[in-house]
Amino acid sequence: MSGSLQSLCWGSSACGGIVSSYFSGSLVEVYGVRSVFGVTALLPLITSVVSLLVKEEPVHGPARGLSLGNDFFESSKSSIIQLWGAVKQPNVFLPTLFIFLFQATPQSGSATFFFITNKLGFTPEFLGRLNVVTSVASLIGVALYNGFLKKVPLRKIFLVTTIIGSALGMTQVLLVTGLNRKFGISDEWFAIGDSLILSVLGQAFFMPALVLAARICPLGMEATFFATLMSIANGGSILGGLLGAGLTHIFGVTKDKFDNLALLIIICNLSTLLPLPLLGLLPRDEPDSDENTDIEMTPY
Repeated sequence: MSGSLQSLCWGSSACGGIVSSYFSGSLVEVYGVRSVFGVTALLPLITSVVSLLVKEEPVHGPARGLSLGNDFFESSKSSIIQLWGAVKQPNVFLPTLFIFLFQATPQSGSATFFFITNKLGFTPEFLGRLNVVTSVASLIGVALYNGFLKKVPLRKIFLVTTIIGSALGMTQVLLVTGLNRKFGISDEWFAIGDSLILSVLGQAFFMPALVLAARICPLGMEATFFATLMSIANGGSILGGLLGAGLTHIFGVTKDKFDNLALLIIICNLSTLLPLPLLGLLPRDEPDSDENTDIEMTPY
């Protein structure tokens, strides 16, 4: 049931984003940046309070394969050895490598953000509304995956969403060059529509990656391994941001100069197609079961 569980988690996250997104822009305009930083630093403490409501029975060493009775360093050493033993297995290492490489493609998001704020003059309040649209689109993407795609093989989802996403990502070139206005579409409405479509597709693409990460976790160390996979994915995203920053510098795109921004967007979108030949690294997965039974998920 990994697909359903991930849909529930990220659907809840999208609902929270809908509640908070609009106020993130309007509060900046009314109270200023310093006050909003103070509020957003305080609110996450609520998570600590909620954690007190979680009831969890401890699992002892024999069930997990760890000597939890030893001192901290011995227990940590045992965990690291067990983690490395799981990662180096081909049926785990290869999908992990695929997730990293997919996240590591260059990104043009920062350069585009400077364009819409400095060049187009989008206000914080409008950016808040744009975030609301993005959160709603993420919720739609989760619903789309949970309702129609969770029984589709992961390889097929990655292939289709990557190709369509790369093609639709080129629409940002229309906004950068101003061609949208020639078709009678204002910059604001074009940005809203573009964010809606790309966010739905992006979430529909992201969900299979989460499901894949959950399915390849070895029994007995699911939490540690899933956290490690997410760290690797985040590391790939950071690398993609650095590569995007390097290309931004090479093309001479700055906060005031956007002559080559369209070319930067095209190259970054085309780069998302590069990992597609590595789809063969993914396991041939089994679809989620509709029955509420205990299923032992295996990589192959």
